[in-house]
Amino acid sequence: MAIEPPPSRWQLDLEQATPQDDLVGIGADLEPGTLLMAYRAGLFPMGVGQDENGPMGWWSPDPRGVLLPGDLRISRSMRRSLRHFDIRVDTAFAEVMAGCADPSRDGGWITAAITAAYTRLYELGWAHSVEAWAGGELLGGLYGLAMGGLFAGESMFHRATDASKCALVGLSDRVFADGDPRRIIDVQWATPHLSSLGVTQIPRDDYLARLEGSLPLPIPPAFGR
Repeated sequence: MAIEPPPSRWQLDLEQATPQDDLVGIGADLEPGTLLMAYRAGLFPMGVGQDENGPMGWWSPDPRGVLLPGDLRISRSMRRSLRHFDIRVDTAFAEVMAGCADPSRDGGWITAAITAAYTRLYELGWAHSVEAWAGGELLGGLYGLAMGGLFAGESMFHRATDASKCALVGLSDRVFADGDPRRIIDVQWATPHLSSLGVTQIPRDDYLARLEGSLPLPIPPAFGR
């Protein structure tokens, strides 16, 4: 059962957001209460600029990349890959975050402050990792937040072909296990890689409507530690 942290001293919302403007605010902090408030309002944090000490930005992409129930596309080659991986949940959260934050990756944005913030959310029961293992080795995975019927995906990594894709399949299996059409996996932006797996783009207003419907749902059992 996730622990609700003290409320944030900040107010984060989308009242001043303009259509197709992904960056909607700068500042605030990364306390657990602030992060949960942001996700419930349709926002997530990511630093602005290349400097690790730069300001924190609050983002709400328009359109938003999402994976909806029944939309995941699994190719024949992916089905073969799935047989080689053991998908686990929350057995190596720190290692998954480290893999996602690897400074050798292009476009790295996961700073020490982001790592510390999501580790606190993991300790409180909100953040989770989905991992692809083979031969006793962690070969890929992803992490994000589970809030009601929403899983807000943050980042993924792989050290073997299809490992991160298989982790996404494992995530989809767990989030959509009960068949409730109100559940949603948020991936922030629909990259070509994610689009090939069935991720689609929806307008911000549609995302917010879906978010409102998903948050009251029970958290999937896989994330109810």
